[in-house]
Amino acid sequence: MTISALDFFKRDVTLPNQLDGLPHKLSDVTGLQIGSFKTNDGVSLNYWKAGSGEPLVFVPGWSSNGAEYINLIHLLKDKFTVYVLDQRNHGLSDKVKFGNRISRFAMDLHEFFNAENIEKAHLCGWSMGCSVIWGYVDLFGTSRVKKFVFIDEAPSIYCHSNWTEEERINAGAFTTSAEMMIDMYYGRGTCNMLQVNTDLFNFYNTIDAPAFENSMALCDQVCPHDKDALEQVLFDHILNDWRDVLINKIDKPTLVVSGEHSNWVESQRWIAQTVPNSEDLIYGKHEHGDHFLHLKMPQKFTGELTEFLNRMS
Repeated sequence: MTISALDFFKRDVTLPNQLDGLPHKLSDVTGLQIGSFKTNDGVSLNYWKAGSGEPLVFVPGWSSNGAEYINLIHLLKDKFTVYVLDQRNHGLSDKVKFGNRISRFAMDLHEFFNAENIEKAHLCGWSMGCSVIWGYVDLFGTSRVKKFVFIDEAPSIYCHSNWTEEERINAGAFTTSAEMMIDMYYGRGTCNMLQVNTDLFNFYNTIDAPAFENSMALCDQVCPHDKDALEQVLFDHILNDWRDVLINKIDKPTLVVSGEHSNWVESQRWIAQTVPNSEDLIYGKHEHGDHFLHLKMPQKFTGELTEFLNRMS
């Protein structure tokens, strides 16, 4: 079931910056719809949809949702049928105290495919969204996927104490304590770099990134974050190690996107070197090459994404 975004929100929304080629109002994204379906454990999940052509499904990262992808939807809708899934406890979807583990999120993605009758799609994950896709592949395989795109996600956030430094770097691991990392995310305490080693939040800003400012403004107006609901999945997310899936189960053309500011750019290169028929795309520091690169540089990103997806493999 889908309805127009304007009918869903019962209003239009004006964004702070008027930018060439990007929407200034929600209504500028013609044909934008909000859909919903119910999972087999009774949770109502929403998704954003626009366009026509091959299905392209975005799975956002932790705390992210379809509103933050408004620029990408606008730029890609003339080439693809674009979907952005609001995962449970994210965005417009239900907030519940159960099923908050990556395996359940992966099942939700599988049920979304079924609800929309998607036979085959390109799958693009960002941050935790990559982990959800890796969980989906682990459970359901790749028969419904045409190509993969992974944006800046460490194969294992948690670092085991008996790993070599090479293993840690390849995995992208940057914490030895899930509890300390969660407390740091929520501002509940301090930790040293031996416990959590990331400057991720230094880049969670809109400095010289007006497109990102627009998408964050839309998010703030129509689906602000529920921090209590978002916390519940973090512990499970931190402790998963997806290297076996990457080594053994990703068998479709794959693009790995990261940036020179990323704390785990070496692990992204490892993914591209490990997954067959895979390549990496590393943004420079002058190109907002940080964890939020696709939202800060939507025109550059969508151009390169389209070139990869349209390329014959």
